Amino acid sequence: MADGRVERGNQTRRAVLERTMGIASVDGLEGLSLGKIASELGLSKSGVFALFGSKEELQLATVRAAVDVFVDEVVRPVREEPAGVEKVWRLCRHWLAYSGGRVFPGGCFFYSVSAEFDARPGPVRDEIVKVRDSWTRYVERVLDEARLAGGFRAGVDTDADVVPQLAFEMIALMDLANAEAVLHDDVAPYVRAGRGILDRLKAVAAAPERLPERPPTAADFVIPS
Repeated sequence: MADGRVERGNQTRRAVLERTMGIASVDGLEGLSLGKIASELGLSKSGVFALFGSKEELQLATVRAAVDVFVDEVVRPVREEPAGVEKVWRLCRHWLAYSGGRVFPGGCFFYSVSAEFDARPGPVRDEIVKVRDSWTRYVERVLDEARLAGGFRAGVDTDADVVPQLAFEMIALMDLANAEAVLHDDVAPYVRAGRGILDRLKAVAAAPERLPERPPTAADFVIPS
């Protein structure tokens, strides 16, 4: 009986977080309300409160749940691939598909909540900073693995700043693509970002011919209605 109650609690928690991730990607984490969520899901407010304790805890749990979704959509598909610039490209391509496919209805969850909390000190901002820093470090790691595997052309491979600079540029292109695509409900920013990232990788690659000849086209992105 105890196990049954625990499982029901876990199911309720998953249902709540599924809903809060979608809401937060559009309305922000401050748009979350224990009472509203309970009403929408046909749950008691006291039951939802018992699972999370406070609005801040609900916000933190939502951020952490979104990390799991992001990893499944963007990181895990390339995790076992051999190091190289091709892996870097596919990682970015998965990110563009994650944003363009509206895995979260508001586009990239972390772009949305970062803009919301970037100047608000506190535990929620700290958690978002940790997540964003982790993503940057992962992109840098994949790039550095490509460099160490001989994926960068001579001269570039010994530049100490090339990896953090490339990571910064690629993440900036992806973030801007997300912002413009969501604002204008248009896939063109994803195409432009893909072209920019691919051109940048070809410029440093030892074997640029291993990368796609052309970036994704508008036909490769379909924003759900």
